[in-house]
Amino acid sequence: MLSVTSIKMAPIPDLKVPVIWVLGGPGSGKGTQCDRIVAKYGFTHLSSGDLLRAEVASGSARGKELTAIMERGELVPVEVVLELLKEAIIKALPTSTGFLIDGYPREKEQGILFEKNVAPVNLVLYFEASDETLVKRLMGRALTSGRVDDNEETIKKRLHTFNTHNDQVIAQYPDKLKKGRKWRSSWRIRRTVVSEIPIAAACLRAERRGERTTDCLTLSTFFGVLMVR
Repeated sequence: MLSVTSIKMAPIPDLKVPVIWVLGGPGSGKGTQCDRIVAKYGFTHLSSGDLLRAEVASGSARGKELTAIMERGELVPVEVVLELLKEAIIKALPTSTGFLIDGYPREKEQGILFEKNVAPVNLVLYFEASDETLVKRLMGRALTSGRVDDNEETIKKRLHTFNTHNDQVIAQYPDKLKKGRKWRSSWRIRRTVVSEIPIAAACLRAERRGERTTDCLTLSTFFGVLMVR
């Protein structure tokens, strides 16, 4: 059985850069926004799926065990995903200005365990779009992707599963949640996102110094003013 032994599962001490969860259904455009944030601010973009695939491709003992789990059709233990994320954060920490955790957590319990064992989250960016919009976008992608799971029935099932769990996740973080709608103009979304990132970083630095000004009591003080309209 795959065990978690390589690092201590406890929060990273004295983390002085923002940790941001980036959520959104398949086809919501969150990956594009992550790329823009990375390009503008030097954040580190981490995807649990990418980390799992890289570990499998590495041929390590853990990668081989992950391969066996996936071949049996079993879910990868959440502790292993958290370990991979934490290792990646620690590795990038000396040079990173912040971390974008793409598509994670997918369930409420995953979020709780992340904050308990990795780091507190400072902001939750949720790229919201209707199921109708996402289905159309993914069906368009299916014309060229050749992916077997890009058919309408499977897409709708994926969206149903995502919505069921994601609603529980975002309900846990009302003060840290910021929504952007994919179908609104792309420049508005971009302006909103890139405006919030430096504010989040500045607010975090102030709180680390023990400064609790009127404008920095909570991150939501800032983000509520910057809602996409």
